[in-house]
Formats: sequence, structure tokens, C-alpha cells
Amino acid sequence: MLGSRSDADDVVQDAYLRWHRVHTDDIRSPEAWLVTTVTRLSIDRLRQARIERETYVGPWLPEPLIATESPPADAASELASSLSVAFLVVLERLGPEERAAFLLHEVFDSGYDEIAQTLGKSEAACRQLVSRARKRVHEERPRIQVSEEARRSLLDRFVQAIMAHDKDALMRLLAKDATWTSDGGGKARAALKPVVGDEHVARFALGVLGVRSEHLRFEHIQVNGEAGLALYYDGNLLAVIAIQTDGARILDVFSTLNPDKLQAGRITHPARQSDD
Repeated sequence: MLGSRSDADDVVQDAYLRWHRVHTDDIRSPEAWLVTTVTRLSIDRLRQARIERETYVGPWLPEPLIATESPPADAASELASSLSVAFLVVLERLGPEERAAFLLHEVFDSGYDEIAQTLGKSEAACRQLVSRARKRVHEERPRIQVSEEARRSLLDRFVQAIMAHDKDALMRLLAKDATWTSDGGGKARAALKPVVGDEHVARFALGVLGVRSEHLRFEHIQVNGEAGLALYYDGNLLAVIAIQTDGARILDVFSTLNPDKLQAGRITHPARQSDD
């Protein structure tokens, strides 16, 4: 809903503080009360965040949820469908209430009557919100299910092309209208606008990373339930990279460099090898 772990923690804490202040005996359904409260608090936070992001330096990306191991097989598909960076980026283009209605219906399987009660709107209005949001999301997301093996293979070839400074190989991996979005938040050097087009993305990647390849190390990690990369520069975490792909080409690259977001992702740094 929020794309920020710290914001999500604050909303949950606020919801439970409110829960402890109400007369719970008067509440028929604790679950419905909590869902409504958390949703409305999230909508308020999204409205506030939109104002804050007007002064954010460069593109804003959601905080990556980082793991060094793959999730269990039964959880992988759920994570990939509802938490991927690409999906969260699309959600950012929805209005707060539109986003809430869409997630409640599409991810949490809430009925329109429940959504109407949660948002304080009519069922007809909620149907319109969900329909409009679904259309926008489907227009901007590939509908092909991509296996983790295919995603990881693309990432391996992506790394090899950068480390070899091979522009032709990189171009073969990129869709014609590929984009590269960098989030430095004014705290790390990053492009202030998305880079668009395979030629421009290839030049950007090689210009920024290829010339420093001797200092770089890529590591496979899980980013929001999908195969991604951690990028280290002289042993220090520089960026977390996620991609959107149709299985054959890389459609979008999302590079999070903002150190606050990398810290929030709670990545486990690999142990350094001893001199022994």
C-alpha cells in the first residue's frame, strides 16, 4: 500500500494504539475494524507522501524488500505478483483511494460491499475505482509469467555485458523502449530522470558502471520476491537492482541507491573472507 516499510510500521502501530483506546466489546468484527482503520490511515499517509515527494530529488522508488535466499515455493508466486518493484511503481500512479480499492479487491479478495464500508463510498463508486485501476495496471504490466530461471539468466547476461563493457551484448538484452530508473533521493549520485530507449540505457549503464567494473561486484539476491542484484563498490553496498521483463528482454531496470532505503531493506552483507 505504501511502498515504505517504516511508513507501514507506523500505520500498524497507530492502528493498534487506536484499537486499545476503543471499547472493543462494541465492535462486531475486529478484523473489519482493523482493515478499515489501517486502510484509512494508509490513504492519509499516501496523500501526505504525495506532497513530500514534490520535493524529493529525482525519481522515487519503493523501498526494496531484500533477502539473500529465495522464498519458499508456495510464497514465491504471491510475492512476485503483489510485491514486485515493477508492480509497486505502477501503483504509485494511482490515486490513494483508487490504490486502496484495487489492492483490497485484487490482492486481498475483498468484496465490493466490504470495500465500500472500508472507504465510506457506495459499491458502484468502488467498482469504478477498481475498474479504472485494473485497466491502468494491466496496461503497464506485462501479462507473461516469467520463471525465476529465465529472470536469473537475463540478470547473469546483464552482469556479463556490463563487466565486459560489451554494448552489443547489452543492447541484445534490452527492449527497444527499455527504461532505467535510479533513486538516489539526493543522498547518492543518480540520474535525475529515467533513461529511456535501449541505446540510451546501454550507454548509461556502461558509462556509469562499465568504466568502474574492476571495483564492482554483483551478487544475486531476492528483491520483493523476485531475482535481483545487489551491487557492491569496493565492498560497500552501492545499489539494489530489480528488473521488469517479458522473459526475453529487459523492459525496465529499477536501481535503488538511496542509502536510507537500502538500510530499511535490511540486506545481510556477505561475510568477508579472511586473509587466512
